[in-house]
Amino acid sequence: MEGQGAIEAQDKVVEDRFLVLQALDCPTLGRTKDTWYPAVPPLSQCHSGLSPADYFGRTMVANLPDTIKVGVINVAVGGCDIRLFDKDLYQEYQTTYKEDWFTNKVRDYKGSPYAYLMEMAKRAQQKGVIKGILLHQGETNTGDPHWPAYVKKIYQDMLTELSLDAKEVPLLAGELVSIDDSCCGRMNPIINTLPNIVETAYIIPSTDCTAQDNAHFDAEGYREMGRRYATKMLTLLPE
Repeated sequence: MEGQGAIEAQDKVVEDRFLVLQALDCPTLGRTKDTWYPAVPPLSQCHSGLSPADYFGRTMVANLPDTIKVGVINVAVGGCDIRLFDKDLYQEYQTTYKEDWFTNKVRDYKGSPYAYLMEMAKRAQQKGVIKGILLHQGETNTGDPHWPAYVKKIYQDMLTELSLDAKEVPLLAGELVSIDDSCCGRMNPIINTLPNIVETAYIIPSTDCTAQDNAHFDAEGYREMGRRYATKMLTLLPE
């Protein structure tokens, strides 16, 4: 969920309890990799847009005690096959698209987005506790009935490497743009089968979320998806 939404003035004001662990060096943003910053977008690459992670975090802190901070890590590669994040298969999917815009993004994550994400997650564990994993992907895998199995394997690898218990770290997976002329809305029925094989997976619906084209939400669509991720996550936190 790299994020393609336009970043507007309202998005640049953020509660200081919502933080992002910077994934890349971004001199134009004044940010350095591996440093925590207030979560002002963009939260993924240096020039990405608004994503569901933005209003996920904002909604979380708005509904949690003032003593609690929420941090996010966003390692994403727009346009990738989900298997780019499979630690055993990623090399076969580093060139899902041959264009420089894609291969450069993979290169920025040292060739293995999964390993890069795990490195950052372990660093985050030094400061806090991982409470959930958010997933928004599927366009490139549209129509592939094996997608849930691919996701299950990656999720289990992450839990094992980070010494996490699935019952304490749910997987929240969002539906794709579902407007009438959506490129990939037919993937949503497949996404919705994920809880059939991953007991701790939950689906975030995209119904009525607005879009800027047939593949990407617009800014308000991303905001609403983020709120929906948070609304579900809040129900899963221990009382």
